[in-house]
Amino acid sequence: MVVLKASFFEFLLEQAHQTSLLEWVAVVAGFLCIYLAAKESIWNWPISIISVVAYGFLFFREAMYGDMTLQIYFLFTAFYGWYFWIRKKVEHSKPISRLSPKHWLLVIIFILALSILLGWFMDNYTNSTVPYADGFCTSVSFVAQFLLTRKILENWLLWVFVNICYVPLFIYKNLNLSALLYIVLIAIAFKGYLDWKKTYREQIS
Repeated sequence: MVVLKASFFEFLLEQAHQTSLLEWVAVVAGFLCIYLAAKESIWNWPISIISVVAYGFLFFREAMYGDMTLQIYFLFTAFYGWYFWIRKKVEHSKPISRLSPKHWLLVIIFILALSILLGWFMDNYTNSTVPYADGFCTSVSFVAQFLLTRKILENWLLWVFVNICYVPLFIYKNLNLSALLYIVLIAIAFKGYLDWKKTYREQIS
């Protein structure tokens, strides 16, 4: 048991040494912004700006162009989400809403269509080694981020799902620290869903 713990500690140290400063910044800021979003803290938006800029450069380096482009989208939605959350707070309106079955269907259709389009484009016009996996994760994240900016409860379910998908993708690209982060983010996103669901029920009661 002692040997196992020592080996695991040595593995973590090795991964820490192999991880670039850029990935460290992206991971730490990414962890903080998701944690704060789950707590409905408006500070998640300025911190997310740091994370998306760092991940943008990181994904460019790894030829993950779908996710690189996604960071540009995240950057704009960070400013929009920041503004929208401030406005919601000022208006004292019900901050959390839900997707209807019709909207769920539209979300699924949009994700599938965008995934195919992005995957095809990267497969034919870039040097991406994971075009369709990158395209799919990018598409789900795109929708999840939009739902988050609008404070729609189901954004967390999409984040749980896409974070699960990102773990093997990051391991394949040797972004092991990011893979470890996303394992943690799965739990945080699920906790965010439970917390927001409780708040939503209190709002409508």
